[in-house]
Amino acid sequence: MKAILALEDGSVFHGTGFGARASASGEVCFNTSMSGYQEILTDPSYKGQIVTMTYPLIGNYGVNSQDVESWRPHASGFVIRELSPVVSNWRADYSLAQYLEQNGIPGIQGVDTRALTKKLRVRGSLNGFISTEDISEAEAVQRAKEFVFVGVDYVKEVTHKTAFRWDEKDEQSAAFELVRGTENVDARQHRKPLPAADIPIVAFDYGMKYNILRRLRQQGFAVQVLPATATAADALKYKPAGIFLSNGPGDPAALDYIVREVKTLVDTGIPIFGICLGHQLLGQAFGAKTFKLKFGHRGGNQPVKDLESGKVEITSQNHGFAVDGDSLAKDVSVNRINLNDQTVEGLRHKTKPIFSVQYHPEAAPGPHDSTPLFGEFRSLIEKRG
Repeated sequence: MKAILALEDGSVFHGTGFGARASASGEVCFNTSMSGYQEILTDPSYKGQIVTMTYPLIGNYGVNSQDVESWRPHASGFVIRELSPVVSNWRADYSLAQYLEQNGIPGIQGVDTRALTKKLRVRGSLNGFISTEDISEAEAVQRAKEFVFVGVDYVKEVTHKTAFRWDEKDEQSAAFELVRGTENVDARQHRKPLPAADIPIVAFDYGMKYNILRRLRQQGFAVQVLPATATAADALKYKPAGIFLSNGPGDPAALDYIVREVKTLVDTGIPIFGICLGHQLLGQAFGAKTFKLKFGHRGGNQPVKDLESGKVEITSQNHGFAVDGDSLAKDVSVNRINLNDQTVEGLRHKTKPIFSVQYHPEAAPGPHDSTPLFGEFRSLIEKRG
């Protein structure tokens, strides 16, 4: 199956198709992680994007039904150097090609991903078009030029449409525990015990990764999830001890209706914790502007300095926009920065129990440096009483 990837600047890459026989437009971005392609594909923050993996061999451990981060994969297309011909992992349920085919997502392999990544780093993010169908180069380039990413509200497309209580029966949130030397035990289901869910919180779903919900439950939170269109009044009906603002896709400047509700929640004095898009929305609620990064931060190895402790965290990130620290209100401090480009990675309100980070402390792709942030959120709530 022949495949094509075209960029808005007229560049064209040819390769071999896998996954679905389909076509899709999207912003072409790259992720530097060596593994985790399943989590990347199912991360709602990739809605409207064609993801390029910089690591050359992808698909060797397949896809399983337990490690998904959302109710379906959200990436528009998938670009890799080489698809592993062998799936070798005892937890695998499908091959990568089968998974993409089942979900209607086109993939292309045989692409010079080094050349593509270098172009995106030099030129900045580019819109693109991927197809495993019979489409000419000229049509593919034209489709790439017609695509619009900035200013579009993708949150409404990925959020759960109705409210729900996360994992009421405690069947999905406990951390896996490695089983050794025990026969007749389903190791895929062997998990560590969970603490009591003794603190009620509300989590706004702007495109939330399931592992965030797992981490919150592991800290003893009883999590009520609300759709992105829910109001502050809707949240307060649950009498939450804390509010969580999730990650999500697209341009935060297109989400005025959410920012209005966040401002209301800020005024209540309830402890608030935001991650990624939630961090950007808090920034806007604090008067800041957001801007588009040249090519974004996507991968499992971004260095972030905690300005309060002086420590450096190695973090997992996935975002194309950032908060302009210079435009923040005076009662909000920047407490973390990215050491690669000095952009804002964390905010803390000086008088209210509110903080946020631009990165993903739940992801833990190897380093677990940021995991304690969930405990910090609990401590903030307990301190407030």
